[in-house]
Amino acid sequence: MDDFNKNRVKKLVMFLLSLILAAGITFLIKDPGFTDSQVYVLFLLFFAVGLWLTEAMPAFAVSLLIISYLVFALGNPFLNSQPENIDKYAQTFSSSVIWLMLGGFFLATAMTKTKLDEALFRFTLKISGRNPRNLLAGLMFTTMLASMLMSNTATTAMVIAAIMPLLASLGKTSGFSKALLLGIPIAAATGGMGTIIGTPPNAIAAGALENAGITIDFIDWMKFGVPIALALTAISCFVLIRLFIKDNTPISLAFMDNQVVDKTQEFVRQRRVVIVVIIITVGLWLTTSLHGIKVAAVCAVPLVFLTLTRVLEGKDIQGLPWDTLLLVAGGLSLGLALEQTGLLNHYAQLLITVKINSIVLMFIFAFLTMLVSNIMSNTAASTVMIPLGMAIMVGFEQQIALIIAISASTAMFLPVSSPPNAIAFSTGLLEQKDFRVGGILIGVLGPILAILWVLLIS
Repeated sequence: MDDFNKNRVKKLVMFLLSLILAAGITFLIKDPGFTDSQVYVLFLLFFAVGLWLTEAMPAFAVSLLIISYLVFALGNPFLNSQPENIDKYAQTFSSSVIWLMLGGFFLATAMTKTKLDEALFRFTLKISGRNPRNLLAGLMFTTMLASMLMSNTATTAMVIAAIMPLLASLGKTSGFSKALLLGIPIAAATGGMGTIIGTPPNAIAAGALENAGITIDFIDWMKFGVPIALALTAISCFVLIRLFIKDNTPISLAFMDNQVVDKTQEFVRQRRVVIVVIIITVGLWLTTSLHGIKVAAVCAVPLVFLTLTRVLEGKDIQGLPWDTLLLVAGGLSLGLALEQTGLLNHYAQLLITVKINSIVLMFIFAFLTMLVSNIMSNTAASTVMIPLGMAIMVGFEQQIALIIAISASTAMFLPVSSPPNAIAFSTGLLEQKDFRVGGILIGVLGPILAILWVLLIS
């Protein structure tokens, strides 16, 4: 049997195992008084988590399964003694969270197409100079800032591609190479904490809070996320310098001299359009409290003007990470089903009777989210943990949603813990054990800083 067929068999076994375990767990823990809807959703929760953990199906396909299952099982009078209106479960594609992320994708794609991203990093390399410590700091903080507007996966891919000639000249044994390849994914992850559009868990938290009647706008989120991002990036940079950069021998930047920049009139026009759109969009995001336009509504600016001016065309739109949007939409549907059927409230009431201190609960949720996010998608982890945390911690809904979302971005222990880690590992210049440095540092400090800072300014 060839590798392809072996892989198919393995995935089929994992699928069936997830199905059987989900059915068994549901049978063991369900309450006798549960409605049909509650039993169906409880099974779906364990089945979806099993599929996400085992990767028996692509993550976005699991989300499509979630939506299809909810529509079929909850709204079907032949399967459900109390059929529900299932419109709300199928309409998560039109959620403000999806539009928010779509706006971020449009901006990121436009920056990449017009090479504004490369220009930003060339500028960073030039102002950082040839000192390896300054260069590491410059690249990490620029990566962090870019990740606040772009996906951390795209940012990491962009930065590592830009410095690959430098990495090739340094070689696998260079401590500076390791510092760069560990520092860039860390900075991409911490930067994602800074804004609502920085990473899917942030958007999921904002959506869950909005459903609970709590509005958090772009600038509000930045008050919580940016200081944590800055602190974690600075601490990580200091640690990487101490561990890997033993001298200040100047680094050659000759590889930059061979980079060709397009100077055609059309290219220059498109670049100017993108700059204007970014300024207007970010400006509107930052001033939401003044004009009252919702953050998601502001995303109409890049969606309309980048296509109207033909900066982005059909093939560019087709290349957007639609699978990520599908993943988030399915996660929102699952979270909504857990809430609407009363499952969250049921188990929250059971946990509340344990009488655990609120601060202790925050630490439990923060570190549990970090651990789970190391072995499954942080989007999937947030989908489950945020609604549960909000249901249990009544009166602290905003705090726990923020803490869980930020903690979901601190999973860095394994090459597969996050896409940025996987991109860095794919260069062949790192070993799996190298990720332990960032994994332990960010995994321990991140949740602690998130709890302390969120409680301090709430």
